[in-house]
Amino acid sequence: MMETVAVELQEAKSLSARERISAYVELTKPRIAFMLVLTSAAGFYLGNIGTFNWILFANAMIGIALLAFGVATLNQWIERRTDALMDRTAKRPLPSGKLTANEAFIFGVLQTLVAQVYLFFLVNPLTAALGVVVIIGYVFLYTPLKTKTSVSTAIGAIPGAMPPLMGWTSSANEITSGAWALSAVLFLWQLPHFPAIAGMYRDQYAKAGILMLPVVESSGRMTARQIVLFTIMLVPVSVAPFFIGFAGVIFLIGAIVLGIWFLFESIAAARAKTVERNRRLLLTSVIYLPLYFLLLSLDHYKG
Repeated sequence: MMETVAVELQEAKSLSARERISAYVELTKPRIAFMLVLTSAAGFYLGNIGTFNWILFANAMIGIALLAFGVATLNQWIERRTDALMDRTAKRPLPSGKLTANEAFIFGVLQTLVAQVYLFFLVNPLTAALGVVVIIGYVFLYTPLKTKTSVSTAIGAIPGAMPPLMGWTSSANEITSGAWALSAVLFLWQLPHFPAIAGMYRDQYAKAGILMLPVVESSGRMTARQIVLFTIMLVPVSVAPFFIGFAGVIFLIGAIVLGIWFLFESIAAARAKTVERNRRLLLTSVIYLPLYFLLLSLDHYKG
């Protein structure tokens, strides 16, 4: 732990302007933010009634992206010590010394505050309120609890399910059954997705004291059951838009095919309990999500 304390207290390395900008960008986890904005965009489109408001859409995506950036930055600020203990995260800006803890904290707080003000005044108060749920759930609950309980994954899945809901409320300014259906899909999707990652990096998580389910139970049986159970639950929930009445038969067929594929890979990963199978499940989940929302958006029935 002395090494991590030293990393936290050291001055930032001497970097060029381009390197510093790159380090700040890395703090925001842009690839994850892109996925969140993508699902938010789908939620906005699906919740829109009448003429599509491009200005409102742009403002909503900017605000949600800023919130994702800020929350990701604060996540790395909180986890700077544990990140230093894992090979997969040791080169991040804080444990590597590219930026100081104070720089990351100020950057994260500013992004989060600007995002909330932006959403409140340029989108609507309801979406801003959901942003508060994301901040509390992800920054103040999920991230600190990762070193205390494996239940943190389920807790983190709640703010993780907010992007399509926030996209929907940005355009509709209300939460309907369709909005809850999209949020439920994203909630359930995370519960096989994150155990797959934890299964790949189990030893590193254990070294850092992060209590993901594969770390706390050595046999892997409970993890396997969770992966399969929540994927099974995802399949019927994923077709809910058809039965609610805002998607067609093409979507229904496509969603079933995607769900069966996801379930097949989940069962294979649960049986094998190997890094390679967990990697395949992770890849499947990453492909599944944008395909699902793309399919739903293309076969959407306007109300």
